[in-house]
Amino acid sequence: MWWDIAAGIAIALLATWLLLIVALIVVRPEAGLLKEALRILPDLLRLLRRLAGDRTLPRGVRVQLALLMVYLALPFDLVPDFIPVLGYVDDAIVVTVVLRRVVRRAGPDAVRRHWPGSEDGFAVLCRLTGITAPGTTRGAGEPAGS
Repeated sequence: MWWDIAAGIAIALLATWLLLIVALIVVRPEAGLLKEALRILPDLLRLLRRLAGDRTLPRGVRVQLALLMVYLALPFDLVPDFIPVLGYVDDAIVVTVVLRRVVRRAGPDAVRRHWPGSEDGFAVLCRLTGITAPGTTRGAGEPAGS
């Protein structure tokens, strides 16, 4: 009996993992955006650390950021990193989802205030996460004439 339960759980986990792989293939970011994301990675990691240490942000935001940093530090991933392109896409998607939640709760000004990199790097961050940069009225990545 317990063997059936364990097998059912293992099958469900495998099916969920396969669905995640399919979803990553379908929503895979364009190659240029992934290259830009890798370029700003050091600044992004410093941003996460700064935001997590900001006592003015809500506790839930800081907890999410701390959990994200733990996830990124773990030696294993949902999709192993040796799988070309997809191995790193899962990390990018998790970071993007958490940053979007942070921006919704803390506001884009908090992200801008803690951004350690260049203006170009912040523009890339805005395109990656879909946030609107503080001081603008158009969406990130939209041309000025939109």
